[in-house]
Amino acid sequence: MKKVVKDKLNDGEHDDPWWWLVQKGIKSSFLCVSVFALFVRVAVGLHPYSGANTPPKFGDYEAQRHWMEITLNLPAKDWYRNSSVNNLSYWGLDYPPLTAYQSYIHGVFLKTFDPDSVALFSSRGYESYLGKLLMRWTVLSSDVLIFFPAVLYFVLVYRSMRLGMGQNSDVAWHIAMILLNPCLILIDHGHFQYNCISLGLTLAAIAAALSQKDLVASVLYCLALNHKQMSAYFAPAFFSYLLGKCLKNKNPVLEVAKLGLIVVGTFAVVWWPYLHSKEAALAVLSRLAPFERGIYEDYVANFWCTSSVLVKWKKLYTTQSLRTLSLAATLLTCLPSMVQQVLAPSSKGFLYALLNSSFSFYLFSFQVHEKSVLLPLLPLTLLALEERQSLLWLTHFAMFSMFPLLHRDKLVLAYIALYALFILVYFAPGGPCGRCNSSKTRDHSQTTKRGMEFISSIAFHPLVMGFLGLCSLILHVIYLTMRPPNKYPFLFEAVIMLICFSQFVLFTLYFNSKQWMLSKHLTSKDKQKKII
Repeated sequence: MKKVVKDKLNDGEHDDPWWWLVQKGIKSSFLCVSVFALFVRVAVGLHPYSGANTPPKFGDYEAQRHWMEITLNLPAKDWYRNSSVNNLSYWGLDYPPLTAYQSYIHGVFLKTFDPDSVALFSSRGYESYLGKLLMRWTVLSSDVLIFFPAVLYFVLVYRSMRLGMGQNSDVAWHIAMILLNPCLILIDHGHFQYNCISLGLTLAAIAAALSQKDLVASVLYCLALNHKQMSAYFAPAFFSYLLGKCLKNKNPVLEVAKLGLIVVGTFAVVWWPYLHSKEAALAVLSRLAPFERGIYEDYVANFWCTSSVLVKWKKLYTTQSLRTLSLAATLLTCLPSMVQQVLAPSSKGFLYALLNSSFSFYLFSFQVHEKSVLLPLLPLTLLALEERQSLLWLTHFAMFSMFPLLHRDKLVLAYIALYALFILVYFAPGGPCGRCNSSKTRDHSQTTKRGMEFISSIAFHPLVMGFLGLCSLILHVIYLTMRPPNKYPFLFEAVIMLICFSQFVLFTLYFNSKQWMLSKHLTSKDKQKKII
């Protein structure tokens, strides 16, 4: 070992900025990147947030604070019920019980240092300096306590399985790509949300599943579902992967039964305060599915919103019909990925299945928000070493799709700074993308299917990438400097939506093709064998 290190020193490899981190081990690399990522989050937290100084309802910041106010001052049975002390039209709780419990814990923290910030009724629109500082701290602490450890857990598992790992310096770069995801940082620490909790629980569940701890994975994923219902975007992937593994066991019925009991038990524990009556449980469920809002809001780069330029869905169909239609479209687009994992479950295939199912939900499910793009971005960052160009390109369009939202929140400066930081780290010398530009060859060297070659040739063609990159830059400038015509007040948002949607569709086809190609290239180690 000493001889190898000495040779590297003599060869000048210590000039690689990642090299020192790697020599200290994965945990030291993780610690260094984490400290930097934490400072970045603190810096973003100095910027404005959703609804700052905009009465009467303010924004997401006020929603999170209000939930702390409600859960702290009212009994659990009244958290989801409309009453004289809990007006659900003013930011009523619309996430599962685990979010309510999290709000209660954070409410206790705020009450300890600033009781006025969570006082019932009188705290509406509360925006003191101390209150804002404490609120930002709750997000930071959630990130550090849940998302950061989950990243370390995943990287250790991923490294031990050597899924796509090249040189040792790839480890530090991979950690940086996950922890410095600009979209997640902007939404949680800028706009103001707690996606780090549900995504952290999901990431821990993924790591547990990859390390063959299926029961632990089921518990963690159920917790993620009970924190944010949007975690259901990953449900088809988890279901098909775990089912595929169970079917390859010598006693599949027993394995499925064990997983089923774990899922039911976890949900029962989380929902316990609402299981005493049917009305209480239905009151919570009714808040989790806001169908009355319609199939889409704002300008989101998914199918329903983009196609509404030509087809007026809300006028042509009832809400019930659109619910059925969106469910069918979502399940149909998830089906190929699910079938592949049931037939040939594998670690890498599972990661692609997570990406494909989350994109299916983003593109076709009911009531998608701009922030929902964070869900397909999670498995994409986990596959960063496999899909380097895809990571760069889709991170760009994910940020672009959220630009109107972040512009409203006055986060343009943070948006530009984080995008620049992401590019610098992505192309850092010594990293997998900084050493050479061979990722395209590596990513597609085994893609022999004509359809997949056609999709990848469009997605990664230099002329296409250059044209769309230029269009994005021009649209950013136009959005910041010009006003749309009075007749079409949302013209710029519609164009941004159309461009981003086209890329999301293209990459959904590409990733589904890539997942099916894995069936033909699985190694004997990666295949799931029957347990004798």
